[in-house]
Amino acid sequence: MELKNAMLELLRRASTDLAPDVEKAIRQAHKNEDEGTSAKNVFGTIIENIELARKASTPLCQDTGSIICYVDFPVGESEKKYREALEWAAIEATKLQYLRPNAVDPITGKNTGNNIGINAPYMHFHQWDKPEVRVRVMLKGGGSENVGTQYRLPDAALKAGRDLKGVRKVIIDAVHKAQGYGCAPGIIGVGIGGDRVTSYALSKEQFFRALGEKSDNPELAKLEESLLDDLNKLKIGPMGFGGKTTVLGVNIGLQHRHPATYYVAISYTCWAYRRKTMIIKGSEVSYD
Repeated sequence: MELKNAMLELLRRASTDLAPDVEKAIRQAHKNEDEGTSAKNVFGTIIENIELARKASTPLCQDTGSIICYVDFPVGESEKKYREALEWAAIEATKLQYLRPNAVDPITGKNTGNNIGINAPYMHFHQWDKPEVRVRVMLKGGGSENVGTQYRLPDAALKAGRDLKGVRKVIIDAVHKAQGYGCAPGIIGVGIGGDRVTSYALSKEQFFRALGEKSDNPELAKLEESLLDDLNKLKIGPMGFGGKTTVLGVNIGLQHRHPATYYVAISYTCWAYRRKTMIIKGSEVSYD
């Protein structure tokens, strides 16, 4: 398949076909809620929406998000061809209404109308030793982006020190402050360490981990598991209506930091957790 068309198909799938692990978590959350509650009804509506979007190949949500793309490619490949292919695909996907035009000039307020602009789509490139190419894309909704935040430890107001206990406090504070905004139930991506920019970047890359996939670091894995339980005890529930499920997963990554800094970036994504991966091996293209 031609690269441009493969990219277009990747965007279509990301916008219309929720990942199996996310759908499984939502169906389980629906089962867990009590009959006759607002939470039960909200999850029922979400599940119906998932099924209709897949059947009709229409977007899961009216906000089809900002396009964020990660490309891993072998030595000798060109970044330019992947950028050109994704931009072409974004324009076509907008015409076909798989994507809503979401690229707005901050000064003029003008929407470009095709999802193309400065750093739009945003692309990360990484060269690796494997012969195949991996293209990962996420469609990051604006509402959930607005409830993401970053903390600088120590945080005197929260009595959060520079350790995992402090990290735990600020994550709970962030989800409590969100109060269902950002279209809960959310998935929480956390980046510990680095500078302000890289901690956010690390937090968003955690969204490519499947729900239920444990961190390789035993201490982080333990923290992820306990946070999932404790955040759901907040009982904020889907869309903030109350209920047993406030978050579907917590994925935490870490990186080394400067001795004088300790940043914790918390990214939040809504239940429409749209991510897809494409693998290109020679002339063969496959999608997850």
